[in-house]
Amino acid sequence: MSLKPLTITYQQRVENALDKWLPATNINPVNLHKAMRYAVYNGGKRIRPILVYLTGTALNVQLDKLDIPACAIELIHAYSLVHDDLPAMDDDDLRRGKPTCHKKFDEATAILVGDALQTLAFYTLSHTKNIAMFETLASGSLGMVIGQAIDIDATGQSLDITQLKNLHNNKTGAIIRASVKLGALSCENVDKIILDKLDNYAKCIGLAFQIQDDILDVEATTEILGKAQGSDIANNKVTYPSLLGMEASKQMAKDLIIEAIDNLTDFGKQADPLRWMAGYIITRHY
Repeated sequence: MSLKPLTITYQQRVENALDKWLPATNINPVNLHKAMRYAVYNGGKRIRPILVYLTGTALNVQLDKLDIPACAIELIHAYSLVHDDLPAMDDDDLRRGKPTCHKKFDEATAILVGDALQTLAFYTLSHTKNIAMFETLASGSLGMVIGQAIDIDATGQSLDITQLKNLHNNKTGAIIRASVKLGALSCENVDKIILDKLDNYAKCIGLAFQIQDDILDVEATTEILGKAQGSDIANNKVTYPSLLGMEASKQMAKDLIIEAIDNLTDFGKQADPLRWMAGYIITRHY
């Protein structure tokens, strides 16, 4: 077994599950519901819901107990991308090689899409009746918004490495940590030691994920990225390569992955997919 067949299985599973929660496009308001589905079904890799499945199965949780938290985190992620792309935020025209939501529809619709996807995520998760999961999603979303606010304030400013880590721990990292924790909380009576080890794993891969994104913004093409290459430079944002240099950034990402995997030492072979995912984080090309 390797990571790829698992990711394909879980991608298909969460997309089938999402279809049951998203309003149909023949229900009014039709345009809004078309735009919501456009934002969710636009070719995403589904890394965050996959992390829910990988974490849960590492703890022997049945897949049907993981579908709702997997859907909830992907709805939050989709909402965040729609709002990130808006003219008032990153002002991006492309997302995964397609027009961003506000370009495909219009800016007002895109704002409503983000609002609707966020509330749908909490409505979906409420069906688990798991308060700890609900609190995790709320804190993860809050952390992400904090990260977005810091990102806006930091544009064009000088940041040191500690400030840059704080920004991304509260943005990209917040949703990735929430993904892993939601998977862990699907296991009844999971103990704090396990939760802490998995959270440390998630913090490491979350930061490594962002470093790899920064590297790809420099090294990959627009065609591969599915969005404008060099957008961080164009938007005058501080990135790991701009602060540390390319080689030091790559080494930092590698070190974080080693640390992430070290946190899984006490887990058995069922956690191998989490180890494989850690490696994938810094070898992906888009």
